[in-house]
Amino acid sequence: MTGPLEALTVGRIGVDLYAEEPNASFTEARRFVKSIGGSPTNVAVALARLGHRAAVLTKVGDDMLGAYVRHALAAEFGVDTRFVGVHPTLQTPVVVAALDPPEDPQFVFYRSPRAPDSTILPEDVDLELAAELPVLWISAGALAVEPSRGTSRALLERRGRRMHTILDLDYRPSFWDSDTEARREIGATLAAVTIAIGNLAECEIAVSEDDPDSAADALLARGLEAAVVKLGGDGVLVATADERRVVPPVPVDVVCALGAGDAFGGAFCHGLLQGTTPFVAAELANAAGALVASRLLCADAMPTEDEIRVLLEESRARR
Repeated sequence: MTGPLEALTVGRIGVDLYAEEPNASFTEARRFVKSIGGSPTNVAVALARLGHRAAVLTKVGDDMLGAYVRHALAAEFGVDTRFVGVHPTLQTPVVVAALDPPEDPQFVFYRSPRAPDSTILPEDVDLELAAELPVLWISAGALAVEPSRGTSRALLERRGRRMHTILDLDYRPSFWDSDTEARREIGATLAAVTIAIGNLAECEIAVSEDDPDSAADALLARGLEAAVVKLGGDGVLVATADERRVVPPVPVDVVCALGAGDAFGGAFCHGLLQGTTPFVAAELANAAGALVASRLLCADAMPTEDEIRVLLEESRARR
């Protein structure tokens, strides 16, 4: 893919192993399929699939899995890997998932003693470039430990709350020492971004509110231009200072819910890059998330714009 870089995502990366048998527990599952993973990495893949030049700031291990991830990103998915570093001693993380049930898969993170992506440094990225990009997407997981926390803060400080600075509230309890720490660090970061995206549980961590409208109010009170509150099967609440609307879901038969949120994020950024409102971007994002939920993998399942628009039109026709 040629042209200037349009988006940078920041945070975790790894290798995902998905059980192929639906409704099979870890005890029962026998066959697993491999793909790349990590929420911000999948968002970059989703953006590339939608025709954008996207890069990810992260780090893998100096091992065969790390080599696989770097190759797959560049050769198979078209993601710019200039900011994918290699740690000399830590191993590339692995996530194992069982579709038990498909709507809420069980998974285990292998990131011990720590993951390479938690060791990104300011010198691993071009801070000036990140400051000027149309979209900067930071996963809350990158705030869990140092030095990735400080690197994320350096990026945000240099960017100066430029338009389309997005915080994915993506909260994984196992990444943090405590909920108290997560509340403090994620909450403080809201002052440096323009859009926050998260489900109700993640909003409760970020702003201590788990009612959709109250969460949106609390996020907007931090100076955000838009708050995007995911409501699961009820759609997504999108709120700005002037308007709020629940964007309805796009029903599908769920094969694997993992990665649906990453597809949502990539398509939401796609809409913003096209100049749409957050409400229109959320419509595209809902359809993208639904498509990935109807497929097994994450990165490999990311849809094209044609697929998104076909499903969106079909969904509108059924209403």
